[in-house]
Amino acid sequence: MQESRMLFDCLIATCTSAVAIVAMRRFAVLLGLVDRPDQRKLHDGDVPLVGGLAIFIGVLAGTIFYGQFQQFETTLLETAAVLVLLGALDDRFDLSVRDRLLIQTIVILTVIANTGVYIHTLGRIFGHEVTFGWLGVPLTVVAVIGLVNAFNMMDGIDGLAGGLALVSVAAIVLFATPTPLHGVIVLLALLAAALLPYLVANLGYMGGKIFLGDAGSMLIGYLLAWTLIRMSQIPQTHLSPVDVLWCVALPVFDTIAVMYRRMRQGKSPFKPDRGHIHHILLGAGLGPRATLAALIALAATFALIGAFISGVAHSAGTNLTMFCLVMSVYIVTVTRAWLRQEARRQALAPRCVDPNVTSKGAVRPTCSTGLAARRQETMVHTSRAETETLRSERRSIRR
Repeated sequence: MQESRMLFDCLIATCTSAVAIVAMRRFAVLLGLVDRPDQRKLHDGDVPLVGGLAIFIGVLAGTIFYGQFQQFETTLLETAAVLVLLGALDDRFDLSVRDRLLIQTIVILTVIANTGVYIHTLGRIFGHEVTFGWLGVPLTVVAVIGLVNAFNMMDGIDGLAGGLALVSVAAIVLFATPTPLHGVIVLLALLAAALLPYLVANLGYMGGKIFLGDAGSMLIGYLLAWTLIRMSQIPQTHLSPVDVLWCVALPVFDTIAVMYRRMRQGKSPFKPDRGHIHHILLGAGLGPRATLAALIALAATFALIGAFISGVAHSAGTNLTMFCLVMSVYIVTVTRAWLRQEARRQALAPRCVDPNVTSKGAVRPTCSTGLAARRQETMVHTSRAETETLRSERRSIRR
């Protein structure tokens, strides 16, 4: 009976989200909630940034009909509303990183103060119970902010952030089964249901395209982070603190890899660039839809690997060791792939030397790529495959 009611509430969330998308798309330009192309965002034209707002409205509608949430879920929704508003303001006014981190920290501390939920244990690692005491509070702040920004960074091609969120929800259900229907499980189901219309619209199958926006990526990361913390810190579920890492492995791996590379280059770890895994796959010649399919499959594979290790090893220490090993392989592989692509781009980029003066007195720079003269035409005229890839990127890439 309870499951049937949850299905009805999910249907409400889906329908409400779809209606909100259609309604808010018309007002996006008036509100200034549009994404405009620039050097990193190569999509065509202004695209409404209302996906996150529509998803949140859908989730709220579902929760109103469900009406059986406890203090934790209620507090989570109230603070999520603050983050959605923060994300919308960031979409509109491009807030500073410091302001965003400050507000996110205050919101997370509010949840901890009102509910008492935070990361206080990592479970038994190699026979020893690992607890954090009061250090669990700052660890929780870092974990939630980290996942929020991980999904924000992965929102780079159509369908990716939403698709990864659905994979994470499915992974949580896989790891947590059998677990009695819990409030956060219902909240996750409502999130997944509200995501469906957005994915249809984002992929261009429901009229004009829309984007998730920072409001949406913050909402997804925030709800997933707190769900994983809540379920891994209470004994009534079968989700261990180490299992939760596998549920969001790809966003975590890619964020750590990108920040590690940026810091090695002496850059800010928060400075955006085109070095994420989806950019690398696009640069390797995959189209946007092929890249999306590959990354969804990769995220699902990571979750299945984690489930297999958890089921076979029955040891949190072994599970954590394998997670770190897989993450290390990912970081090394992706970093090397990016460095190879960057070296290729640098080799093809023209380098200007002393200018010549034309017969009319105008300055005409003489540029050289440093390659043999027989490759000059190749550098000037992009190959047909590269042209098609660039066109695909311009249609789909936001970051």
